[in-house]
Amino acid sequence: MAASTTLAPDTPAHTVDAFHRGRFWLMQPRQGHRAGMDAMMLAAAVPSTFSGRLADFGAGAGAAALAVLTRCPQSRAVLVERSAEMAAFAAATLAHPGNAHLGSRASVLTADVTLAGRARAEAGLADNAFDFVIMNPPFNAAEDRATPDALRREAHVIEDGLFERWIRSAAAVVKPRGGLAVIARPEQLVAILDAIEGRFGDAEMLCVHPRPDAAAIRIVVRAMLGARGKLSIRPPLILHGPSGNEPTERTEMITNGLASLFGD
Repeated sequence: MAASTTLAPDTPAHTVDAFHRGRFWLMQPRQGHRAGMDAMMLAAAVPSTFSGRLADFGAGAGAAALAVLTRCPQSRAVLVERSAEMAAFAAATLAHPGNAHLGSRASVLTADVTLAGRARAEAGLADNAFDFVIMNPPFNAAEDRATPDALRREAHVIEDGLFERWIRSAAAVVKPRGGLAVIARPEQLVAILDAIEGRFGDAEMLCVHPRPDAAAIRIVVRAMLGARGKLSIRPPLILHGPSGNEPTERTEMITNGLASLFGD
């Protein structure tokens, strides 16, 4: 079901934020689940030459999908979001005048990506319908950073078996040799690798570190449906220099849609 293109009168307070140096705009809640660097890194995992149809699982207000569209001018995207309220924000994002140049290449689908078989297809996620799937699943454990905000909790708190269900659906809806990219916490690598086993191969992993001497805070895994190659570990992304909070040049390029995460 496509979401409405306007926000309801009782919509929570929200902001309109520029991304990629004003190349697209995002309408998102002022409090709760807000897009940031994770969405930009996930979008940057898609090759710059990508020209197919992309599904953004758990799209939220649409930041990652729109970041792909601005960097890959021949691509198209479906923003898949379970929460009706966040899907409404995504639809309002697409309707924003500053995104008029992207509107014809994107749509919003309110659907649960954990559905299987016929139920998934009836929800609008047909088999072999996409060339690439990106996903930013909820990845906080239930006991981590508990929040009374329902939208934030739904967007951030992981459920048992979540990676298996999301990646199972990605394997169903993506075409043979289509791509998958996942952003998560380092401790969730095993669950991701278990879920892609027998489905996706030629996997590449990249760790994201806040500083050169700090442990990784995120991992990005990219793989190809039906491929058989083994996992490779790519050079890491360092967000900041040894001191201070200024982003590195590479971080700036990725944040602003001027470079891909894996260099392709």
